[in-house]
Amino acid sequence: MAERILRLDVAGKPVEWLDWQSATCLYARGLVTWTLGDVIYRIRGGHCRFTGERSEMHLRSIIACDGRINPRSRSTPPLTNAALFRRDQHLCLYCGKQFPEHTLTRDHIVPTSRGGGDHWLNVVAACKRCNQNKGNRQPEESGQDLLALPYIPNMAEYLALINSHRIRSDQMEFLKAQFGRESRLLQA
Repeated sequence: MAERILRLDVAGKPVEWLDWQSATCLYARGLVTWTLGDVIYRIRGGHCRFTGERSEMHLRSIIACDGRINPRSRSTPPLTNAALFRRDQHLCLYCGKQFPEHTLTRDHIVPTSRGGGDHWLNVVAACKRCNQNKGNRQPEESGQDLLALPYIPNMAEYLALINSHRIRSDQMEFLKAQFGRESRLLQA
């Protein structure tokens, strides 16, 4: 798998992961204002007809860009099962056992049928057994206690969660410095 490039806004706030092609376009358009990390790609272009020199770009692992940020970027990251299960470290937050991602379920602390929303602060990872046992009740009604409170990951943590197996050490060091204090990833 190709390495991804971490895109930041000009203030240094993490925005998204980029493939090398998208990063090359940002470099070519002059939107990269500063960089960090190692050079991970060397892109060679054509030859200049006046000088005969071949063009070359060195893409670093972390780039900060000026200009308009993708409108789909937001302060609250989207809730996905994969990110949720990684936030909760693949633990059922009722029984405390660890499970493979494909066997976990999303449990709504306050069930949606009882007015609970489908958002980061109302969902936890749960094994199928605990989720079925809890049913359409709140944890205190089912006699099940939460082992940890849910929280909303900030964008730096979210980017680490969705790309957890392919993050370079320089990128992870940068992201970790911006994790919230409630982050479970700092404890891992």
